[in-house]
Amino acid sequence: MQKRTLLDGKKFQITIKRLCHQLIENHNDFSNTVLIGIQPRGSYFADRIKQELSEILKNKTIRKGNLDITFFRDDFRRKDGIVSANSNTIDFIIEGCNVVLIDDVLWTGRTIRAALDALLAFGRPAKVELLVLIDRRFSRHVPIEPDYIGQQVDSLDSQMVKVSWKETEGEDKVILLSDRNK
Repeated sequence: MQKRTLLDGKKFQITIKRLCHQLIENHNDFSNTVLIGIQPRGSYFADRIKQELSEILKNKTIRKGNLDITFFRDDFRRKDGIVSANSNTIDFIIEGCNVVLIDDVLWTGRTIRAALDALLAFGRPAKVELLVLIDRRFSRHVPIEPDYIGQQVDSLDSQMVKVSWKETEGEDKVILLSDRNK
């Protein structure tokens, strides 16, 4: 395996700050905007975005929830064994709100398509935007593009992007893994 670091340390934190400032430019005080992290990995990123926004916008309330898409995926029946779902933690109605869907890596777009389907159980949003840490462009199966991008990566289907979070793996890091034999 060949590894290439895409983001880590200070660059990782600067990327999060930049994305938050882009969100503030478009959503101002977040009075009609909610953040939704896509379970499981997008939830860590959404927590970071909310934390950073709260530090920048001191006295503003920022609503954030986590969305499970397990049974909305088009491939959940193909998995071996019993599929276990995460829980949804959305304690507000999204009807008429601007929703920012948050995930760590956008690859084929199928996860986002499933998230859009799952989101409708909580109301009909006025607008849905997509924020991703890594955009693996040129690999889409569905026509979905992010509104906010931490970093774009041109990668082969045989490569893998691995995002590590301080909360779970002990460090913030994004690496691109390539198999030399392919």
